Amino acid sequence: MLRITDILDKAQIYLPPDELEMIEKAYIYSATVHQGQVRLSGEPYLTHPMEVAGILTDMKMDSATIISGLLHDTIEDTLTTREQIEQEFGKDVAFLVHGLTKLSRISFASQEERQAENFRKMILAMSSDIRILLVRLADRIHNMRTLQYQTPERRLYIARETLDVYAPLANRLGINWMKMDLEDLAFQYISPNAYKEISTRVAKSNESRNRYTEEVKALIARELEKLSIAGEVEGRAKHLYGIYKKMHEQRINFDEVYDVIAFRIILDSDKEKSCYEALSIVHALWKPIPGRFKDYIAMPKANNYRSLHTAVIGPYGERVEIQIRTREMHEWAEKGIAAHWRYKEGKAFHDSEDNQIKKLREALEIQQDIKNPKEFMSNLKLALFPEEVYVFTPRGDVKSFPKGATPIDFAYSIHTDVGNSCIGARVNRNIVPLRYQLQNGDQVEIITQSGHHPSKDWLKYVVTSRAISKIRNWINAEEKSSSLLLGRDLLDKEFKRNHLKFSSCIKSDEIKKILEEYTLLTVDDLISQVGYGRISARQVANHFIAEGEAREEEKKAEKPKKKSATPSLGISLTGIDDVMVKFAKCCNPIPGDEIAGYISRGRGITVHTQNCVHLKKLDPERIVDVNWDLRQKHAYPVHIKVVCDDRKGVLTEVSSVISSFDVNISFAQVETTDMIATCLFVIDVYDLQQLQSIFSAIRQLKMVRIVERIRKA
Repeated sequence: MLRITDILDKAQIYLPPDELEMIEKAYIYSATVHQGQVRLSGEPYLTHPMEVAGILTDMKMDSATIISGLLHDTIEDTLTTREQIEQEFGKDVAFLVHGLTKLSRISFASQEERQAENFRKMILAMSSDIRILLVRLADRIHNMRTLQYQTPERRLYIARETLDVYAPLANRLGINWMKMDLEDLAFQYISPNAYKEISTRVAKSNESRNRYTEEVKALIARELEKLSIAGEVEGRAKHLYGIYKKMHEQRINFDEVYDVIAFRIILDSDKEKSCYEALSIVHALWKPIPGRFKDYIAMPKANNYRSLHTAVIGPYGERVEIQIRTREMHEWAEKGIAAHWRYKEGKAFHDSEDNQIKKLREALEIQQDIKNPKEFMSNLKLALFPEEVYVFTPRGDVKSFPKGATPIDFAYSIHTDVGNSCIGARVNRNIVPLRYQLQNGDQVEIITQSGHHPSKDWLKYVVTSRAISKIRNWINAEEKSSSLLLGRDLLDKEFKRNHLKFSSCIKSDEIKKILEEYTLLTVDDLISQVGYGRISARQVANHFIAEGEAREEEKKAEKPKKKSATPSLGISLTGIDDVMVKFAKCCNPIPGDEIAGYISRGRGITVHTQNCVHLKKLDPERIVDVNWDLRQKHAYPVHIKVVCDDRKGVLTEVSSVISSFDVNISFAQVETTDMIATCLFVIDVYDLQQLQSIFSAIRQLKMVRIVERIRKA
């Protein structure tokens, strides 16, 4: 267990004695209020805030941040109040601790809603003080290091959240070591088999790679010395998730990942010119690989990362990736915003730091207007999307966008009105379709027309969270207007049929009960829900019909239920009866997948997986919660792909393994290219667990390289 003396010994190098005393006071306070509490591991709860404070001390954070690390769970998990924290440690610490407190004492309809609201609260607090995010990242690092004590379901949920949100947040802040740690820790639980295989193979190849690393380092160092360029050369294995991601994206095996070792030339000079001089030395030593050079000095990444990247054919014909940067660039690349911390009185952020925080705030704050939890989390992940292209405005200003961005994304980045009225675009002076994907170096000019409005089709090919949010806001406003007209018309007709007047009924106390029943705020919301088809006009009218008549209506409504007791196909729906259910062919969900339903007018509910790309483009107002009904057992079709070495009888061999699980194979096909066989199957399985068992058995075959579930486009 980390001791307070360990933290104080590290902190005294850069903090004055009076601040060290406050850190020690916070330790005593935390130990007192957490006394008797234990973690799932059985350790005293105090070990957690101590480890968080230790991480922050290693990052050389200011005393208020370290104290907040020690106290970050006190308001949430003890009887401590914000006022008590402020009285003992001041307003600064009280604000940070309050910003770090999750909304655990509030009741939410779903886990997803709780998750969304906690992130929303963190983003709002972070807008005032970025230190809140740094403490939250340190908190997540330690929780991930002790994740083994959680239940399997919680492990997977927390690991996925870490990979989707926290690791990208660390990346946006430029804290590379934290990003890599979070990715590797999450990878360990999300894909345990792949993690074990890659870590074993990296360990086995360590000895030969270490020899190769030292040889390359010596060659580069000798050439730098010849030209009197001072610096050092580093070489180390890439982190495991980085290797896995490359294997998965490029569909290659471990032996084909040529840049498992990343070399860095870190120059003592603070001049950018020296980086280009070192680059010329590397290219004189070895032949560069075309298309593999990236200049992040001239055009830094969104997180202010600066470096030169090149790939060359090194010794023995091995492909080698080399990064070149100054010491200042390297410090930022590793530590990001924490490398140049300026929170002490009288000091301010450097321009680059201020811009970095501003970019992150802008990317995240736009999410605040999104009310739907699913849409909020989806857009939050998009806002953190790391890979970018750089394009120019007509004036020559540089703008960065996620890969796959289109002129519509560009238009909304200028102004909402420009996006809404966009009718076309010129890229490099040529007219291009609005679905054109922007490329590095493109010059983009937007053509607008007054009175033009966004199209729902735009959602199919925009990628920035800002554009998606603005388009959906406009469409929702338009659809809400239409749904209000339709809903009011349906209600008026239904009420007239029962000799009632809707306009009079909405003034009664009964309407308040209806709003509470459906968790709605206003009568307009109720009318809109009827217009959307989520609530029937009859359901509303029944509340106002005479009691005897209401019972008759209920009996009539219940009759169809007896014919079909529950919705078919093993799906249970909350608050929705007698509705047709079908599964989306784009993602083919099976029990074990997290799912959501989409209401299609006249076609019932279509069930998608929650991470389905098509679901994310649909109207969030029509997405409803659905669950698997595990009392019913059904077989569900799943598309799978098995990539293996091409040899005689490969399809038969894989098919026999699948058949051994007593599952039906409704489709099988094999394609061969360059000694590689790709087998495609459609098999009927009962749930995700059975599918994973089949995958594990297929992986035991020596010739198999990749086994994966595929989604239809």
